[in-house]
Amino acid sequence: MALTIYNTLTRRDEPFEPLEAGKVRMYCCGVTVYDYCHLGHARSYIVWDTVRRYLKWRGYDVRYVQNFTDIDDKILNRAREQGSSMEEVANRFTEAYFEDMKRLNVLEADEYPRATHTLDGIKRLIHELESKGFAYPAAGDVYFAVRRFGEYGKLSGRKLDDMQAGASGRVGVEDPEAQKKKDPFDFALWKAAKPEEPAWESPWGAGRPGWHIECSAMVRDRLGESIDIHVGGADLIFPHHENEIAQSEAVTGQPLARYWLHNGMVNVDGEKMSKSLGNFTTIRQLLDAPNAPDPMAVRLFVLQAHYRKPVDFTGDAMAAIQNGWNTLKDGLLFGYECGDRLGWEKAEENLLNTEQVERFQASVDEDFNFSGGLAVLFELAKELQKEQNILVHEGKTKTPAGELQQKWHTLVQLAQVLGLEALPVEKSEEVGGLSDEEIEALIQQRKDARKAKNFAEGDRIRNELQAQGITLIDQPGSVTLWHRS
Repeated sequence: MALTIYNTLTRRDEPFEPLEAGKVRMYCCGVTVYDYCHLGHARSYIVWDTVRRYLKWRGYDVRYVQNFTDIDDKILNRAREQGSSMEEVANRFTEAYFEDMKRLNVLEADEYPRATHTLDGIKRLIHELESKGFAYPAAGDVYFAVRRFGEYGKLSGRKLDDMQAGASGRVGVEDPEAQKKKDPFDFALWKAAKPEEPAWESPWGAGRPGWHIECSAMVRDRLGESIDIHVGGADLIFPHHENEIAQSEAVTGQPLARYWLHNGMVNVDGEKMSKSLGNFTTIRQLLDAPNAPDPMAVRLFVLQAHYRKPVDFTGDAMAAIQNGWNTLKDGLLFGYECGDRLGWEKAEENLLNTEQVERFQASVDEDFNFSGGLAVLFELAKELQKEQNILVHEGKTKTPAGELQQKWHTLVQLAQVLGLEALPVEKSEEVGGLSDEEIEALIQQRKDARKAKNFAEGDRIRNELQAQGITLIDQPGSVTLWHRS
């Protein structure tokens, strides 16, 4: 089976062939750290985290780099609002990013370069662009001459001639930056210092880099001149990724990335998420709200839709996906709750159901079709859930214990590939806090009371256990089974 990927650059599915056999260099456009991450960020970083996990599971050595944009007008504006500094705002929301991503089980990248830590590489790249005639200085600014790069528009499919009419309307003559440009499509590589704003020295005077050049420099510094996979949200295709390609390839003459992948956008109750509509929701608002979904349910919600399609966060959708997660969670906890009763020995790492693993891989190999992979997980989870109910009520399972162990181990392994994990609650944290021995002792007291025809005491003990999340099931022959709710 071969992995195929939809490449935004070529607009078709292509077999995945990394530049170096067995190795993948992957770059993800990260957040501009001026606010808490929202649902759009949740979707994007869950998707690319899962792509990375899957590539590693397929045997690739993946180096995954994700940047932080910590120089930006939005950060400066937030610092002014709060009477703070650009650095303080950036550091606070960078830390908040890690807190939010940890809750969603997003693994940390191999490296997180920051724009402020890549200034030498940024200035070097701008200098090379200027030397090759692709950039020009203008009163302290430096601009990229878009028309000098003949392939401009190849990622987005936009043509400059078609955009010409709209450009004059977007850029008014009163815009001081427009007066410096030789062409309205040119974009800033370096911006001259403004009063009371952070600035760095450069050959063009004090100032700070433009947004697009930051990513080009960070890719080059951390991963090289040409990488395997560049990812981000569909809203970054133009102008950000288009400009990245122009800047990088104008200097190196090599493709910046072999494959470009973009995730679809997020709507809330059918409308585009925006602060003006009042439907802007951060990750922590979602997870800290009353009756909030489990973070794993949010991850499941993201993965059940194809990554390139839009998704719609609604209350009904989240309620339904919470039920779906409960099913998967029951399956993932099966081994912890039933393994000892079934006499399982410690499982070997290769205790997997080959047929189900192959079905999982066949689905996901088709442009990261995680929803197809999830179908295999739900099939396994429902089988285990059914067998657990039989075990609780009848004291034994219909499926042989060894086969159930294999199914459970397969479920756990494949779920981890998708970043879906569930662990048993420690005894001290369980509802009621009763140990197995304490429960068995109370059940024996109930048996003794019933034998003495003290049925009121027997009912009291049953009710006491029920209140603490323990369900009793009386069987023929004075046998009482129990399980935790």
